[in-house]
Amino acid sequence: MAYWLMKTEPNEYSYDNLVNEGITVWDGISNALALKYLRTMKIGDTALIYHTGKERKIVGTAEIVSLPYPNPTLDDPKLLVIQVKVGNRICNPIHLKQIKQDEYFAGFDLVKLPRLSIVPVSVPYWQRLQEMANG
Repeated sequence: MAYWLMKTEPNEYSYDNLVNEGITVWDGISNALALKYLRTMKIGDTALIYHTGKERKIVGTAEIVSLPYPNPTLDDPKLLVIQVKVGNRICNPIHLKQIKQDEYFAGFDLVKLPRLSIVPVSVPYWQRLQEMANG
């Protein structure tokens, strides 16, 4: 099982939308590196859902419930989507500022490649983020 961080603009699609829908198609990924990561996702992987824009915080989790497949609404087989199922809301959302202030995360792609919409999360980073979420 792998861990991921997936970004969304809450004005367009928020974690509350995912909670209401239960399962959704995660689309809109066009960056080559983000698509490379998307291609490696497997059923059962877990993702942190991160609100971008003014919020800039991790707000919940989701489970990957499909393998990547071409976006059926587009005529480009390289642009993939994946289905995700709502996980748990994070009681203590983790703000980007907290992550940046923690030297432990200096090598984290969320900090190094801030515009990337999907980033892998190593087990040590995942564990540290879980500790932060639990206070």
